[in-house]
Amino acid sequence: MNLSAHPVDSVDMHTHVVPAEFPPYLGHRLGARWPSMAEAQPCHRHVMLDGKVYRTVSHQCWDCTVRLADMDAMGIARQVLSPMPELLSYGLASDDGQVLSRFLNEAIAGMVQAAPTRFTGLGAVPLQDLDLAIRELDFLLHQLGLAGVEIGSNIHGVSIGDARFLPFFEAAERWGAAIFVHALRPAGMERLVGPPILEQALAFPGEVGLAAASMLTGGTLARCPRLRIAFSHGGGTLAQLLPRLQHAWECFPALQAAMPTAPREAARTMYYDNLVYDSATIAYLLQTFGPTRLMLGSDYPFAIMDPDPVGRLATLLALDEPTRALLRHGNAARWLGLEGAA
Repeated sequence: MNLSAHPVDSVDMHTHVVPAEFPPYLGHRLGARWPSMAEAQPCHRHVMLDGKVYRTVSHQCWDCTVRLADMDAMGIARQVLSPMPELLSYGLASDDGQVLSRFLNEAIAGMVQAAPTRFTGLGAVPLQDLDLAIRELDFLLHQLGLAGVEIGSNIHGVSIGDARFLPFFEAAERWGAAIFVHALRPAGMERLVGPPILEQALAFPGEVGLAAASMLTGGTLARCPRLRIAFSHGGGTLAQLLPRLQHAWECFPALQAAMPTAPREAARTMYYDNLVYDSATIAYLLQTFGPTRLMLGSDYPFAIMDPDPVGRLATLLALDEPTRALLRHGNAARWLGLEGAA
């Protein structure tokens, strides 16, 4: 790939980290789903969960030198680092989850410290326990200097827009944390017909769309209007759900009571990556959510990643340069609170 063909100010807001090693499990619960690493082929390791290989990952996940070289080849000035979603600790007891979250947060902070002008970090919190989650959010923001957190689309089947999670989002809003919502344990898996990769290809978009809609219909966004929250995979199905939700809102007083702001308008206050693998779909997302809400995302370094997110943006010939600059870096800088750094 020719670096000179790409702008050098682009921010990739959707990338993932897996540490090279995990600490041994020091808790007291038999069968805890604690991750470990096992050797694989050269430059690769197996992520082990429940004694089985969950995924085989390369040194791109933890080696900053390799990541930086790949970023240069892709024309990416800054990556936003977040944990591989399966490492979010919701399947553990809350105290074990806090230990794993702290390890991940310190590992990501170490990568950021290795290249602070190239990396921004998002940590993890044990959302199965709100008090611990808020305390860990405080620590990772104010002690480690991370920009925010990645969270799953649901916690044990409860969508993030449920009122029980409101105190966490109020703390995130108060402290100016960036929130990145990633699909996790999606609904509807029993309806998929085909190989396991269909979870990412087909189930993730529906899951993210429901999570994003729950922030509107559950009232969280109305209660936290300054919350900077972003959704993976272009917001999933939210863009297709909005016309129907908008029509229902106009027809049913109960929805208007639950949502003081019209769905189309409220959706334009959240952020979304453009990881949809299709230029026409990106153009539709721009029309739906507006030019100030869409950001570059690649899913680096996993097999399903978009290998050239900057190049894909270049195929949108109708965009003017100010809008391209927003998508390349301006919107991500605002979401992260790094307006002067991108």
